[in-house]
Amino acid sequence: MIGKILKKIQFFSTLLRQTRQEVYDNRVLLGKLLSLQQQEVHSLQDAEYKVFSQYGDDGIIQYLIKKAVIRSQSFVEFGVETYVEANTRFLLINNNWKGLVMDGSQQNIDYIQSDPFFWQYHLIAKQTFITAENINSLLTESGFSGPLGLLSIDIDGNDYWVWKAIQAADPDIVVAEYNSLFGAERAITVPYKPDFVRSKAHYSHLYFGTSLAALCDLATEKGYSFVGCNSTGLNAYFVKTSQLGTLKPLTAAEGYVYSKFREARDPNGKLTYATGNDRVEVIRGLPVFNTRTQGIEPF
Repeated sequence: MIGKILKKIQFFSTLLRQTRQEVYDNRVLLGKLLSLQQQEVHSLQDAEYKVFSQYGDDGIIQYLIKKAVIRSQSFVEFGVETYVEANTRFLLINNNWKGLVMDGSQQNIDYIQSDPFFWQYHLIAKQTFITAENINSLLTESGFSGPLGLLSIDIDGNDYWVWKAIQAADPDIVVAEYNSLFGAERAITVPYKPDFVRSKAHYSHLYFGTSLAALCDLATEKGYSFVGCNSTGLNAYFVKTSQLGTLKPLTAAEGYVYSKFREARDPNGKLTYATGNDRVEVIRGLPVFNTRTQGIEPF
């Protein structure tokens, strides 16, 4: 009796693995087809589709690597968690780019390295807590200095400061998360703190990152042009001005997208589902760093 039950469990486990693999393969195939069929695009939102990205960023990235002049088929992404949802996984699988992914959790890195896809591609997964002080040595030690196809920054905190510090790598495309609650006009970011953790900085989880205007200013300083945001108001896209190809640069005001995420928490850690300006008021008055005046001021 027990033997029959075990055989049935083994049978259904095998069937489940096969089904998961078929779903995975179909996702990749659909992404390939969508990549081949992208029509005329008037904004980055027109190019969006999702294969492995959290939102429509897979489509945007496929569009940009076709339009921009790419010098290296390589990428770096940090803040990837388990890499199940990521901006670069489709690049790895569909385009066979090589890459470096980093996350602060060893458990997440172990998960990535145990995934069957890991040995099939040139991917380095490294556990580290990224700061402005260590980012250049991390890139150099991992063999990702010099020209880079794409850099994706998503650490929910010191994003502005880490990009500002990067000198070792020279990416053609930069994807950077911005905090849309900071608005379209003010050039501000959370003050730099090497051990910044979003959930500890403020109970709401809304006090983090940088405004789009601050990113655009930094992009200009570094020789990049802003080309748009995704439709959820989460990620901003920048292309090295010398590599723009036929892409058209935008101002922060032209490309800004206001997010509608309802991720605010109360002091007990429970979701409040706050919307609109109510989210802004939760963090009103907290200190921010103005990247134009180089001073601390209240939000």
